[in-house]
Amino acid sequence: MKNLTEIGWNDHFAALFESYSRNDLVPARVVKQYRERCLVAAEKGELKADISGRLRHSIANISDFPVIGDWVAVESVGHGRGVIHAVLPRRSAFTRKAAGDLTEAQVVAANVDTVFLITGLDGNFNLRRIERYLTAAWDSGASPVIVLNKADLKLNLNETVAEVERIARGVPVVAVSANDGYNLDALGTFLAPGRTVAMLGSSGVGKSTLINRLLGEERLRIRPVREDDSRGRHTTTHREIVALPGGALLIDTPGMRELQLWADDEGLDRSFDDIAGLASRCRFADCRHEAEPACAVREAVERGSLDARRLENYLKQRRELEFLALKQDEKARRRSEKAVGRKMAALMKEVKRRKPNYQ
Repeated sequence: MKNLTEIGWNDHFAALFESYSRNDLVPARVVKQYRERCLVAAEKGELKADISGRLRHSIANISDFPVIGDWVAVESVGHGRGVIHAVLPRRSAFTRKAAGDLTEAQVVAANVDTVFLITGLDGNFNLRRIERYLTAAWDSGASPVIVLNKADLKLNLNETVAEVERIARGVPVVAVSANDGYNLDALGTFLAPGRTVAMLGSSGVGKSTLINRLLGEERLRIRPVREDDSRGRHTTTHREIVALPGGALLIDTPGMRELQLWADDEGLDRSFDDIAGLASRCRFADCRHEAEPACAVREAVERGSLDARRLENYLKQRRELEFLALKQDEKARRRSEKAVGRKMAALMKEVKRRKPNYQ
């Protein structure tokens, strides 16, 4: 990486950085993300960077912390170290719900141009999972591409590709094999110099093997998947930007055991635009496509023009997003009540302080 342009810097980010232009702050990109620290690439080299205390204190949600792909304002403090003072607004962000009971977003990768949604053509293959990843990808602001890896294991490859294309609804679908190099050239269309591509998928789909193939060297460690269910163990333990010989930038991410959605109706409707189109012909504008009369969506299922499993997955994702919205509203209400309580307590304290003492 010789200059910022080679790692995605452009006029858009230059304009955003103007408000941070001070003698001691320079733009840099997070190129490697660990749990508590980042490696950032600046014009004069790479720095091991920590977050400033002021920035850490001002961050309200975990999604606001610097992540792989972010552009940041960093101060060099010498000896190859730096301090991150600000995160520039993101052009795109692939986001999921944080694990556990937290109702918060977790940003997996930021400022991504294209998302490679990778699935294996072995026991990992699952159309419903692909639909879920598409919903998150459309919500991210990046352009999705479905990459079907391990094509060498699939006998009826053309039929499988056609099956995925039917649910992908215009999204490019590319079948490749990282094992023997089959059709990897087809990915070149999306790997232009300076463009950032995030590799996303569950464990064992072959992301690291695919990156090694595109690099032309065995840089990333790989581990075999389990034979009984085609699942892999996490080979990648951190997030990293890898520069390809042609100038494209790949973000390698740890495999996901599950993808809990953090999206809105727009992402869902783009992923299921066939259902959204049918819904416009339902008798009732607020039809939920469950038991209402004259439901054009369910009629399509009965005619066989819409897969019942696709509708069920759509309804499942919609219920998940509705529940998430309720949890967010509840969290916002509790935060508001606490803020009001603090103001009232402060007001009462001030009243007591000013109350005359006649004794």
